[in-house]
Amino acid sequence: MKLTTLQVVLGVTLAAAEAQCGHQWTAPGPDDFRGPCPMLNTLANHGFLPHNGRNITKDITVNALSSALHFNKTLAALMFEMALIANPAPNATFFTLDNLNVHNVLEHDASLSRSDAFFGNNHVFNETIFDETRVYWTGPVLDANMLANGKVARQLNSKAFNPKYTFTSTMEQFSLGEVIAPIVAFGDLEAATVNRTLVEYFFRNERLPTELGWSIRPGVVSLDNISKLTGIMGNATSLITTAQPVVSTRDLHAGSFF
Repeated sequence: MKLTTLQVVLGVTLAAAEAQCGHQWTAPGPDDFRGPCPMLNTLANHGFLPHNGRNITKDITVNALSSALHFNKTLAALMFEMALIANPAPNATFFTLDNLNVHNVLEHDASLSRSDAFFGNNHVFNETIFDETRVYWTGPVLDANMLANGKVARQLNSKAFNPKYTFTSTMEQFSLGEVIAPIVAFGDLEAATVNRTLVEYFFRNERLPTELGWSIRPGVVSLDNISKLTGIMGNATSLITTAQPVVSTRDLHAGSFF
């Protein structure tokens, strides 16, 4: 499987879970690790992952993502393998949420809800940054174009004002996974839409929006679901439209002078 697919899988772990019996929300304490990924933080806050954010093994990850997100076990295992990269220890068998904070490993510039590392803290929710994203969420139901517009806008803002802006093709694939995550968590997989209120609540609180009426989807989430949504989002982020008039090469060269 290609690395880019694995990065999308990890990006998608920003989404879904249920505060069921034994998984009530508890705020992190001063000694608990949290990272740049809102959903991994949320899973820790709800106890699907260790609340302290430490020693997250493959078994813990697979069990958490299978029970909380309805990922199949293969998908959950892929997510763990990608997160494990962030642990610098040789032959590591676990990761911590703090490992994920290292810049340009998995964490990257132009986050939807975090400041770039160049400007300081890169893993704590930032309302100003989030406002830059959600200004493009122009309806009560978010579609792929709205989500994509917010992503592209954050990249442009980061590129314009961060002198160390970095965004590789690898990061682009991971970023696409992050953007589709709210759909996977709270939305309609077929229509590629999601309720804006649920998404905003989740980002701001790192808490599942059960009090707003949300409940976990009954069906299993597969790699096929993720691949389809990633394709939709990738197309939506393109600034080139597909329907264009037929223009000759001669006309293109001539037009370049005007």
